[in-house]
Amino acid sequence: MTATTETTAKLREAVCRVYSAAAQKPAEEQTFPLGRDFAESLGYPPDLLTRLPTVSVDAFTGVSNVSLFADIPKGARVLDVGCGAGLDSFIASRKVGPTGRVIGVDFSESMLARARQAAAECGIGNVEFHQADAENMPIADGSIDIALVNGIFNLNPDREAIFRELSRVLRPDGIVYAAELILREPLPAEITNNPGSWFS
Repeated sequence: MTATTETTAKLREAVCRVYSAAAQKPAEEQTFPLGRDFAESLGYPPDLLTRLPTVSVDAFTGVSNVSLFADIPKGARVLDVGCGAGLDSFIASRKVGPTGRVIGVDFSESMLARARQAAAECGIGNVEFHQADAENMPIADGSIDIALVNGIFNLNPDREAIFRELSRVLRPDGIVYAAELILREPLPAEITNNPGSWFS
């Protein structure tokens, strides 16, 4: 999709506003599914969700259980792009162990507040969370072994910039595990450029 700078900015603002509202009041009805029941519907095992921080599980949203099917070895340095409340980050932190590191990046401070609260309450020390856009992350060149991307491409019209940024931060033989919903045919511009329909 081609969008003007003004349209892109409006869409980003709308997405951030809706996702931040979900983080602030996840029990209320939202324009997209989230929470524990939704995570279970995507294949996250109930017993695993019980062992993860509730403050993170309650505001989970994504399109897949990417952190479960990703091959994440001990000691790896993992980037979770669009980490939200941190569910995939915490699953990855268990896989990398104490010698590894997980960096979560999201543009919603409300979501990140939940992720940071969860890490602090549970004493999870091998994760860190940063507020940033996916197109401009505070990550050093070639410093990431594995990147996780759970459903952010459809929420950002500047997808090429995200791919360039992923290429920049990954080491030469790094791996991206991404999940996204795919349309069978393009949507008309009046829908894709309308913030009100961006989540439908």
